[in-house]
Amino acid sequence: MSGASGDWCGWREATERALYGPGGFYLRPEGPAGHFRTSVHASPLFAGAVARLLQEVAAELGGGEVAFVDMGAGRGELVTGVLAALPAGFPVRAYAVERAARPAGLDARVAWVAEPPRGVRGLLFANEWLDNVPVDVAEADADGVPRQVLVRPDGTERLGPRVADADARWLERWWPLREPGARAEVGRARDSAWAGAVSTLAAGLAVAVDYGHTAAARPPFGTLTGFRAGRECPPVPDGTCDITSHVALDACAGPRGELVPQREALTHLGLTSTRPPLALASTDPTAYVRALARAGEAAELLARGGLGDFVWLRERV
Repeated sequence: MSGASGDWCGWREATERALYGPGGFYLRPEGPAGHFRTSVHASPLFAGAVARLLQEVAAELGGGEVAFVDMGAGRGELVTGVLAALPAGFPVRAYAVERAARPAGLDARVAWVAEPPRGVRGLLFANEWLDNVPVDVAEADADGVPRQVLVRPDGTERLGPRVADADARWLERWWPLREPGARAEVGRARDSAWAGAVSTLAAGLAVAVDYGHTAAARPPFGTLTGFRAGRECPPVPDGTCDITSHVALDACAGPRGELVPQREALTHLGLTSTRPPLALASTDPTAYVRALARAGEAAELLARGGLGDFVWLRERV
């Protein structure tokens, strides 16, 4: 779908400019962590779990050096945590894929790149990356015809041309709009972005972690929203806020893809929110406090209605 004349354009074009254009939201010095909190920021337990997953992948590949590719790396928080959690001497080549400039003081072992490296063996991990791949928005008009939603930099919207061609086919297959006023984020660009990322692996595992939905439970009015300074806000494409929407992960998944709730994926990787026995407080108070804090952090990562509701899309190569 293409933009319209004047300052009206589709949400995909407006989001690209607002997030990644000159002065764009994701190019600001404070980075994403200055505006919202992800699993990576919630606890180092998340990076530790990803490090264990990388070790599992390495064992499945039969040893030797493996790659860890952090898609949408922000300011390198996840890749830094993974390297810190790996055993000493573990053979890994780390890549942070990000369009912003390399942050000062980042571990010298991390290669800072704009595109994922091709032909590597290992783990490609995309934590809350796909939700920021810009997409167009469609809305059914009074006759139930899907039309492109056009937007101005101040967030004002109007309906534009009828959705056509590949975008129309995507909607019909993955997110049909039947009722007037129903809205959808057209995820074809995300499908393509994920397929491209997976294709860079010669062997290993690709994982995308995001709030998502499937065909059985699409949100009737879409999920487009904004975040600024830790609070949800209207999605205004002027560069002052994040613009995000949940991901139709079933559309992204390739033939070998599987969708797993975060709570299940992290539990498999050793996270537990079980509180330590109270007797430990008497015998080793310091250990008890540490274990209690760890259980609290794990509980946040596994929580229903919160971070535990994230979905992991896993694809083996």
